[in-house]
Amino acid sequence: MQLNLSLQQLRYVIEVVECGSINAASQNLYVSQPTLSAAIKEVEKDLGIELFNRTNRGITLTNDGIEFVGYARQVLEQMDLLETRYSGTQRNAPGKLTLSAQHYAFGVAAFVEFVEDFDGDEYDFSFRETRTNEIIEDVKTYRSELGIIYVCNFNEKVITKTLSDASLEFCPLFDALPHVFVGPHHPLAQKEVVYPKDLEDYPRYSFEQGVNNSFFFSEEPLSNLPHKKNITISDRGTLTNLLTNHTGYTISTGVLSNEMSGGIVAIPLRVDEKMTVGYIKHKNRELSDLAQRYLNTLKEHIKLNTTVSLSQAL
Repeated sequence: MQLNLSLQQLRYVIEVVECGSINAASQNLYVSQPTLSAAIKEVEKDLGIELFNRTNRGITLTNDGIEFVGYARQVLEQMDLLETRYSGTQRNAPGKLTLSAQHYAFGVAAFVEFVEDFDGDEYDFSFRETRTNEIIEDVKTYRSELGIIYVCNFNEKVITKTLSDASLEFCPLFDALPHVFVGPHHPLAQKEVVYPKDLEDYPRYSFEQGVNNSFFFSEEPLSNLPHKKNITISDRGTLTNLLTNHTGYTISTGVLSNEMSGGIVAIPLRVDEKMTVGYIKHKNRELSDLAQRYLNTLKEHIKLNTTVSLSQAL
């Protein structure tokens, strides 16, 4: 069966679903109710299924309708991405750059400096600190030009496979030994080095990863270490407050930790593991001048830190 559905028809269906009634949807779409009803029936006829259960109390999706709407949303999202990527307005827009990253203070610090140094009259910049899987999806779908993540011995195979399936490549920036982050009054704060067994009685803080809540997508290395207490958060501000006021810990690179607020202490964790932090981008696609300028600023921040081993790319 060959379908003859238009994007407008898909948008009609989605609007009806979101409004919960054809009457409300017709008002939002500025079309008459009979016209919208006829368009929905035409879609159902073309598909050979019923999308909605129609009762005196309103309309609800059928099981077939639920499945169809899932596909329709994907089609419209991809079309929106195409329009954003290739429309003349976006293609010629001055100073446009979108970046995605795991929750790293040095990534934000470099972005702030990048913005301060930009001297264009117009710009549209975006920096998304978000989940690992969303970073990969952002770059895959061209929502972001590059994304900042890390790999280690534990997650490297899974991350590499995920990136390869998405036609993305990982470009290393630096290697770092895992550090434990604690508040200045934490019982471990005065130690020169920490062992995993030292952490067993303290809460571990980690960034939530949504439906992709896998050890392999965790932002914190050694996520597979057993820990009896866990607190999940979604932003660095909450993490800073917890570290400053509570007796928990998190594990990260230690890069520029002396610039974090509240006097947070970074202590080397004695484990046979290292983190390689880098950026991901589309294979065979050159970065824009703006993306390269951000990377240059980021690399300068990294060079200021003596606790990491710089990649040959720097």
